[in-house]
Amino acid sequence: MAKSAEAKGDKAAADVDALYKLPLADFTASRNALAGRLKKAGRTEEADRVKALGKPSNAAWAVNQLYWRQRDQFDRLIATGERLRKAQAAKLAGRSGDIRGALDQLRETLSSLTRTAAELIRDAGSNTTPDLMRRVTSTLEALASIGIVPGGPQPGRLADEVDPPGFETLAALVPSSERGERGDAPTRVLTFRHEPPKPAKGKASSEEEEKRRAEERKAQIAAAKAAAQEAERTLKDARATAQQAQADLKKAAARAKDTEQEMIEAEQRMEKAAKEAHSARQLARRLAVEAESAAQAVEDAERALERATEAVKAL
Repeated sequence: MAKSAEAKGDKAAADVDALYKLPLADFTASRNALAGRLKKAGRTEEADRVKALGKPSNAAWAVNQLYWRQRDQFDRLIATGERLRKAQAAKLAGRSGDIRGALDQLRETLSSLTRTAAELIRDAGSNTTPDLMRRVTSTLEALASIGIVPGGPQPGRLADEVDPPGFETLAALVPSSERGERGDAPTRVLTFRHEPPKPAKGKASSEEEEKRRAEERKAQIAAAKAAAQEAERTLKDARATAQQAQADLKKAAARAKDTEQEMIEAEQRMEKAAKEAHSARQLARRLAVEAESAAQAVEDAERALERATEAVKAL
C-alpha cells in the first residue's frame, strides 16, 4: 500500500515537471487538465495544489528550460556558485580562497547560459528584448548565489524571476568557526545569518581578549566588503557584456534585414536583365530572318537584272 502511494507521488511529481517543460502557451490548459484528472481520481488535495500553480513569466520559463534541456550547464552554474560561496567563506575566516577564479568561471557560465536562453526564446517565437534577457540573467545569478536549498526556489518549476541576495548583506556576515573548519555543508555567504556570541566559560573575558575579538570582527567585515565590491564589479561587467551582446545582436539583425533587401533587389535586377536578354534574343532572331529575306531578294533582283540585260542584247 505504501509503495502504491509512493508511486502515485512520483507520478504526480513527474506530471508537474512535465507542465514546466511545455511551451509557455500550453501551460495553463495543460495544468487545468492535470488538475481535472487528479480531482476525478479522488486526489482532491493534489488537484488543488496543481490548480494553484502559477504560469511562469517569460524569464522564468526560459530558466526552467535551461534546467530541463541544458542540465550539465545548469549544474555547472550551481556548482560554481557553491565554489564562490566557499571561497568567500574562507576569505572571511582568514584563510585563502580563489574568489577571482570562481568569479571568472561564474561569469563564463552565466554568459553561456544566457546565450542558450536567448536561442530558446527565439525558437519559441518570442523576442529577446534587453529587459527580458536582463531578468533571465538576474534569475540565473540569484540561483547561483542561493544554491538549491530546501524551501528555496525550485529550478525547473519557477513561476517568477528570482532576485539575487543584496550584496550589502556580505558586510554584516560573521562566519562561525565550526563552518570555517567544515567543508561538507554548503555555505551561504550571500545570506545574512547573525550568530550571537557564545557565553564565556569560567572567568569573564579580559579586555585584551575583547580587543582581539573586535579586531578579528573588523578584519572580517573588511574582507566581506572587499568581496562585495568584487562581486559588484563582476555583476557590472556581466551586465555590460549582456548589453553589448544585445546591441551586437540588433546590429546583426539590422544587417541581415539590409542584406535580405539587397538580395531581393538583386534578384529583381537579375529577373529584369533576363527579360531584356530574352527580348534581345527574340529581336536578333527576327532581324536575322529579315536579313536573310533581304539577301534573298537582292539575289533574286540580281538574277532578274541579268536576264533582262541578256534579253536586251538579244534584240
